[in-house]
Amino acid sequence: MWASAMSSAAPPVPTKTIPGSYGLPVLGPLKDRLDYFWFQGPETYFRSRVASHKSTVFRTNMPPTFPFFVGVDPRVVAVLDCSSFSVLFDRSLVDKRNVLVGDYMPSISFTGDTRVVVYLDPSEPDHARVKSFCLDILKRSAATWASSFHSNFDIMFDTLEREIAKGGSASGLVPVQQCIFNFLCRSIVGADPSASPEIGSNGFAMLDTWLALQLMPVTAVPNFPQPLQEILLHSIPYPSFFISGVYRKLYEFVEKHGEEVVLRAETEFGINKKDAINNILFVLGFNAFGGFSIFLPALLTTVGTDKTGLRERLREEVRRVMQGRPGEARPGFEAVREMELVRATVYETLRLNPPVPLQYGRARDDFTLRSHDAAFQVRKGELLCGYQPLVMRDPEVFEDPETFSPERFKGAAGKEMLKYLFWSNGPQTGAPTAENKQCAAKDYVVETACLLLANIFLRYDEFVCADDGFTVTKLQKAAAAVPVE
Repeated sequence: MWASAMSSAAPPVPTKTIPGSYGLPVLGPLKDRLDYFWFQGPETYFRSRVASHKSTVFRTNMPPTFPFFVGVDPRVVAVLDCSSFSVLFDRSLVDKRNVLVGDYMPSISFTGDTRVVVYLDPSEPDHARVKSFCLDILKRSAATWASSFHSNFDIMFDTLEREIAKGGSASGLVPVQQCIFNFLCRSIVGADPSASPEIGSNGFAMLDTWLALQLMPVTAVPNFPQPLQEILLHSIPYPSFFISGVYRKLYEFVEKHGEEVVLRAETEFGINKKDAINNILFVLGFNAFGGFSIFLPALLTTVGTDKTGLRERLREEVRRVMQGRPGEARPGFEAVREMELVRATVYETLRLNPPVPLQYGRARDDFTLRSHDAAFQVRKGELLCGYQPLVMRDPEVFEDPETFSPERFKGAAGKEMLKYLFWSNGPQTGAPTAENKQCAAKDYVVETACLLLANIFLRYDEFVCADDGFTVTKLQKAAAAVPVE
């Protein structure tokens, strides 16, 4: 009996066999791995197969593969348009347990021997308890989120100003990561990183190392030469003992300085201390810090390199809104909700640069999967894989999909398009709950990005980045006095 992911209101489409193949054992997955990481790169890997199969749904292999990933099955069904991709949010059709990065799952020794919430399916009893705890952390932090961000924003841009004054330009990544880490520690853990000199100085780098060792087998590493990248980084799973000491320091920091949050997990949500701390660290390090470390540089680079007059229009909107709120020296959540272009710019950056490019889900039972122009039979247990940078360029949904155009998310028509913005493991029109897998901080990510742009164009008349990387080349202070407290 086939379940169906086809809407009863949708026009009928022909049923087809899923095209593509997995190739010969060992050799097929290895060839696809080399194409994905080396010969083509992720985007060309998927685009070329869409073109050759004349279908946005097809069979292929995804890394990691041969030789040392025992028990990892690289076979997937790719879903690369908005219609087929959306099945990944349907709890009745797909299971999300242990498929964060595909069939490969980093050892739970990276997370203190706790299977953290991101690896749990909503059908598992622990999921609702831990997800509810995560939602509670965010709800309680709302009152201080903006003010904490403002103080760390000032430190970040003071640093960038000094570097530009000294050398003419400033690399933005480290100041942004330090800002993110300090701000998130206060908001999520309820702790000041400077309470531990080592965490305050190096906490962001500790998280970078912890993330890298987990994700290395499935991630292309820029500027690392081939074939060394394949031999050294993509052929073996790295053991957690390389960072066990680092993780222990982070764990002890949360245990000592985040004791109020940990106690609430134990007393209000029934989560034991060890699992509470490990989940807090994963939310802090993987979901929040890792996601922001990808997205905010993409947002700043996109705006800072624009040649269409976007910065001038953002500056005008930010200052106009703030002038209409005379009692506020700094933009808060309510203020940025009035900044339509700022918000649309954030949405469009999330469309073209989703922080988590790949989404996976395993078929609970046999079901019928629908793309825009065909239906396919998916078998129970098959792993579905969606590559969001391509899905979010679906020409059947987005007009001129390759072009950066914030205007597509403005007005009533723009709000309607938000149901196709999937960066958060669900549509932007959806809401994260204890019963689904949508990012708990979906709304906080958007609001924080809006705060970042609003603060930049309140403080500066001009903000420019180099075209060849996240390097800030110009910060021109506002000519008219804009109060900053």
